Amino acid sequence: MKKDYGLSIWGDDNYTIEGETIHLNYGMRPSLMEITRQIREQGYKGPLLLRFPHLIRKQIDTLFSAFERARREFKYQGKFQAVFPLKVNQYPNFVESLIEVSRRRHYGLEAGSKAELIIAMAKTPPGAPITVNGFKDKEMIALAFIAAKSGHNITVTIEGINELKTILEVHRECNADSPDPVAPKIGMRIRLHSSGIGIWAKSGGYSSKFGLTSTELLEAYEMLREAKLIDNLAMIHFHIGSQMSEIGPLKKALREAGNIYAELKRRGAENLRAINIGGGLAVEYSQHQPNANRNYSIREFANDVVFAMQEIARQKGVEEPDIFTESGRFIAAPHAVLIAPVLELFSQEYHERSLRLKPEGQNPPLVQELYDLYRALKRTNAREYLHDALDHMESLLTLFDLGYIDLEDRSNAEILVNLIVKKAIRLLDREDTDELKRLQSRIQEKYLVNFSIFQSLPDFWGLGQHFPIMPIHRLDQRPSRPASLWDITCDSDGEIPFDPEQPLLLHDIDVEEEEYFLGIFLTGAYQEVLGMRHNLFTHPTEAVIEFDEEGEWEVRHIIEAQNLMDVLEDLDYDIGQMDKSLKTLLEDSELIDETEKRDLLGKLYLYLSENSYLKTIQSRIGAE
Repeated sequence: MKKDYGLSIWGDDNYTIEGETIHLNYGMRPSLMEITRQIREQGYKGPLLLRFPHLIRKQIDTLFSAFERARREFKYQGKFQAVFPLKVNQYPNFVESLIEVSRRRHYGLEAGSKAELIIAMAKTPPGAPITVNGFKDKEMIALAFIAAKSGHNITVTIEGINELKTILEVHRECNADSPDPVAPKIGMRIRLHSSGIGIWAKSGGYSSKFGLTSTELLEAYEMLREAKLIDNLAMIHFHIGSQMSEIGPLKKALREAGNIYAELKRRGAENLRAINIGGGLAVEYSQHQPNANRNYSIREFANDVVFAMQEIARQKGVEEPDIFTESGRFIAAPHAVLIAPVLELFSQEYHERSLRLKPEGQNPPLVQELYDLYRALKRTNAREYLHDALDHMESLLTLFDLGYIDLEDRSNAEILVNLIVKKAIRLLDREDTDELKRLQSRIQEKYLVNFSIFQSLPDFWGLGQHFPIMPIHRLDQRPSRPASLWDITCDSDGEIPFDPEQPLLLHDIDVEEEEYFLGIFLTGAYQEVLGMRHNLFTHPTEAVIEFDEEGEWEVRHIIEAQNLMDVLEDLDYDIGQMDKSLKTLLEDSELIDETEKRDLLGKLYLYLSENSYLKTIQSRIGAE
């Protein structure tokens, strides 16, 4: 692996490596290490989630610019609008930044629950669109009517015929005494024959969870016409799945949805002017080119959508529709980086200083030959000597089982073979063979990292989703250790194992002397809201990094990870009773005197005020 850790593949020019550290490619170009140290110097320990609003703005501008360019190129008459689906990230520090950086674009929000709808009503700027998707009850639909009466540009998407009946009922109730009735715009989600690709493909197709069939579309159309609400039908909506790796399925879905739009227009839905193509715009997570996640560019995506809609409108003789998107992953994923310190190394390799060789002539011949192979190993003989060493190891293990060599001899053999394997891999690093990949797995290092996979990377645990991982410093040194990452939960699934096909190589470190920080990138979409409190580890401390017009940066809006008692209170424990119980047990103890009781009570309350994440070696040294 190159020392840039695939940055040229997934980084999108957002970062740059300068000397030993990775820097933001923006403003005064601060390093992630510099930002991390400044926050930690304020006393915040454990993992840090860094948010960069300028990267949210960049993604929004990239999306809008691609469609604006396509509209100009094709002389497309319809407009382009977009909303952010709140299910992707509802955290206040993100949503506030999103709204602030997108104002000039009239970027809106999409809600899929009552709580999300309240966020959308409170935060969406006047005139920017709100869309409401998902299953809805009467109360949720009534909230949408309140939003419309408050002046919001809101569209409620029908997911089923019974939902439309409820909309008509709420309309009658809300406008019973009104001479000028106000109602939200209405959208119809269509159940396409076309489906997506990958693990989210079931979002499309006839077996999908959401959407109206052709028969239901016609029934809904007639119900709206009879209720004199046909003029409120403003949008059709479809979604074929998240993280679309290929563009082909979208093209097919666009043709199908475009023809449905045209048919409804020709039936008399004069105010139907928009097609909402949902989300699915993929993010490139891969650090290795052969495993790339997306086979199309943003420009190709926009061109294909605009061209398909224009062609169908021309063929059917209807006006070109406005185009809506609800791409959330593309907007949110790049803005967040998780910074996590390495706490410990659990080595499966051995060091030369650990050898217990006997004076020359007293070691078993095969052990002595292993030592000679190690000392004489060079590029020209590396493969031959490697094979010899592996063969000797098998023979030595057999000799140990038969009682011909002792435990010290076996230890020396294991150390020497691992040293030979490591040295051979380094000498043969340009050869990408299956044998070398297998050997990397044999000598991998286990890095204990101060974070929870279940809390901060749930998509890795649940879906096997890869995230770019790299150290944020020491990048001027070549990494040599094949690495597996262990989180600090007590679950065996809390591991990112070494993958020979997508190898992660890290540096040799002494955690007693220095801290070593890993950055986990593209974590801004879904990970926070899906994160679980396995072992009661909470959302990490987060901070927003903002830049002024001169490019100077500032750490703002730090929200510290919840302390132990706050976590327990969230689980509905009576923390008052727990506090009293802990204090009483200590005060009633006959094992210690009064002075020690007061000292331990002070320590207890100090520990209760901290979060569950572990302290690093560096912080312990500083406290001594």
